[in-house]
Amino acid sequence: MSCFPRPQEASFAVNKTRPVNLDLGTISLPVTAKASILHRVSGVFLVAAVAVLLYVLDLSLSGEAGFAGAVDMLGSPMARLVIWAVLAGLIYHAVAGVKHLLMDLGVGETLEGGVKGARITFAVSGILIAAAGVWVW
Repeated sequence: MSCFPRPQEASFAVNKTRPVNLDLGTISLPVTAKASILHRVSGVFLVAAVAVLLYVLDLSLSGEAGFAGAVDMLGSPMARLVIWAVLAGLIYHAVAGVKHLLMDLGVGETLEGGVKGARITFAVSGILIAAAGVWVW
């Protein structure tokens, strides 16, 4: 005999005829959810990017040959793409962080304000990311 009681049959608690959609590709998320998820993803991406940037810094500080190697490596198109991707992640994460700070101050706490804030975050980030791409290339 168990010391835990058996759960009662609760057929009324779950609607068994409700539709179940497990295909994440077909779920339409609101713009606020997309902005929040992208903010988290950009933060994780930046943590990984720090490792790459620290490697290049270590290489450049290892000596004259290491510095020349780092300069050569950073001049390649692939390295420029990586630098632009890191800048894009940093820009989006910073802009979304400012949006969150404004929301902490009471600006845009409503649903309409959240939607406008997410759209503004995407627009400002897009402009700044495009400007960073022009600067890097």
